[in-house]
Amino acid sequence: MRSFKERLLQVNDRNIAYLEYRGDALPTEKTTVKTVVFVHGWMDNAASFHKLLTIIEQRQLNWRVLVLDLPGHGLSTHKNSDHFYSFHDYIDDLHQILVNLQAVNAFLVGHSLGALIASCYSAAFPENVAGLVQIEAHFPMAEEPDQAVSRLRKGIENRERWRNKKRRAVPSFDDAITMRMRATKLEADAVRPIVERDLQSIDGQWFWRHDSKLKCQSVYRMSQPHAEAVMSAISVPHVVILGRSGYRFLQDQLVLDKLHNAEVEWVDGDHHCHLESPARVFELISELVNKN
Repeated sequence: MRSFKERLLQVNDRNIAYLEYRGDALPTEKTTVKTVVFVHGWMDNAASFHKLLTIIEQRQLNWRVLVLDLPGHGLSTHKNSDHFYSFHDYIDDLHQILVNLQAVNAFLVGHSLGALIASCYSAAFPENVAGLVQIEAHFPMAEEPDQAVSRLRKGIENRERWRNKKRRAVPSFDDAITMRMRATKLEADAVRPIVERDLQSIDGQWFWRHDSKLKCQSVYRMSQPHAEAVMSAISVPHVVILGRSGYRFLQDQLVLDKLHNAEVEWVDGDHHCHLESPARVFELISELVNKN
């Protein structure tokens, strides 16, 4: 993907890594170059969109495309040792990134965690968002209020276990590929770019780049009314893309019926359906971008 350039953005005391593509055509008085921002899922990175980016490059689209590594993921800086990646902080991170990169009126395309971040941001800052595409996600993660104390305790205990855990090397690059294949149910060619961006060699041993604190459990989740209030506040053009073999809890018809403002589309594939049906997913993204 030679048309995508590696960039670094300094936000406060850390660097945010991202890929940037710019179409050749310049905006005129009648046209503007549209900005599309891709936000990956938990434990993934910018390379998880590599098949969609290849299509964008092949089509030579007149878009500005930004593909982020969220903090603690990929080539982006880890947050400090006391920071455990609260979900709501990601929304602030996205806001700072969009503001600093002057991504005005952007189309947000998020997968899984990235889709949840993008939806909450779209609800809170509709003036900054031209459209929203959620891949294998819709409502923010929610649970009953009576689970709040249990989650708080388990989350704190989980952090304590992390503090006492030593970093371990990955046996080999091939083992890393196998681990990601097992976790994602994808073929080797689909996970290889993700692994390459998330693996580093130190003194002859392989280690994951991502912050191990990402695996610590959340100490708080929204209640269902909170999650529904967020989704009902989304006023921008909105498409939800679900894999036919994806997470079953996302396919609950009672939940889907509450997506009053979204168009729900189904594609072949599992949770990473954008890597299994990239042509169809790209088509859905392109339709939203081009008609708004």
